Amino acid sequence: MWYYWVLGVLAGLAILPVYLERRCKPVSDYDRSQTAGDLARLSQGLTHYRWVGPARGPVAVIVHGMSTSSASISGFAQGLGEMGYRVLVYDLYGRGLSDNVAGRQDRAYFLRQLTDLLAFHRLSEDITLVGYSMGGAIATAYSAQNPHCIKRLILIAATGVVTTEGRFARFCRKTPVLGDWLHAVLARRRLSRAIPRVGPSSMAGKVYASQRLELRRRGFMPSLLKSSRGMLYEVQEKDHRRLGRVDVPTIAIWAEHDQIIPIQALGVLAQWHRDIHQEVVAGADHAMPYTHCPQLLQALVRAMRP
Repeated sequence: MWYYWVLGVLAGLAILPVYLERRCKPVSDYDRSQTAGDLARLSQGLTHYRWVGPARGPVAVIVHGMSTSSASISGFAQGLGEMGYRVLVYDLYGRGLSDNVAGRQDRAYFLRQLTDLLAFHRLSEDITLVGYSMGGAIATAYSAQNPHCIKRLILIAATGVVTTEGRFARFCRKTPVLGDWLHAVLARRRLSRAIPRVGPSSMAGKVYASQRLELRRRGFMPSLLKSSRGMLYEVQEKDHRRLGRVDVPTIAIWAEHDQIIPIQALGVLAQWHRDIHQEVVAGADHAMPYTHCPQLLQALVRAMRP
């Protein structure tokens, strides 16, 4: 009968997201054995991390963004290491080689991972905390909550101020069930098409390859949707105003042609935090840490001058 055929089609559509996700491979012990980093067993799960730079020196901790692993900030971490910093980089849950941990990926979720990791390494003071994209929002939230631990906060194209959102992303974020289904079925292909095949440098090429690999890993796409419904679009005016009141030295660096974090964020943040030092990298877009890394480091050096 025709209605059996219709029921079969509907059942197939219903389980399609599960099928597509099951096709992706989870992070394996072999994957983790191929990295120069290490693993920390934290309260929520395993976190992949690595140290960059000299054995001694001031400590900097870098938090990467929503849709990339720590590979996206490897070049910047190396640059900080050459400036004398001991740099700790790590993969957020659901990205890179860290565990895919269940739960709504909101402020509490990410702050728990960062707090656990700092405790694991016994880091509790004089930390230079760096955040890129959504990692900037995580770094801002942690600094506002723990200003006594922070020596300096550095934000790179950070969310939490002004963040644009396309119609497809907004629909998936705000629409239960159907939004979940569309994201699971269509978002992976949309992201794949947006990743350039060739980068302007070997650094960018490596990051693009890493991004394509992430799309084939189980748990990555659900993590993006959870983050968009959690931390990504949080507006952090109260946090930034608090950072200004408690006098946490803060630097914000923006990309001139960023379509995700528009340059108007600079003016908004200046109203919230009067003493912040801000720089703009000319010609860069949101991929700034790996397409314009030398210019980003130069902007940071300018901002750090007395």
